[in-house]
Amino acid sequence: MDEPKIKVYGSATEITIAANATGLRDLAERLLGLADPELQDGYHEHLDGGVNLEDGSISLVLERDDKL
Repeated sequence: MDEPKIKVYGSATEITIAANATGLRDLAERLLGLADPELQDGYHEHLDGGVNLEDGSISLVLERDDKL
């Protein structure tokens, strides 16, 4: 299986998350994890360029907000 590759970029009015198939599966697993009933409101994950995201990406925070 390929290495997950995810890139996040955008402007003031639009954000794009581009990924290969493995990267999309990785994001889906992270989102499913945030939906776990045992996690509390406010739980979040930071994804950063050069670490979890491709170089040149803007940072991305995935957050559970049960008030929405």
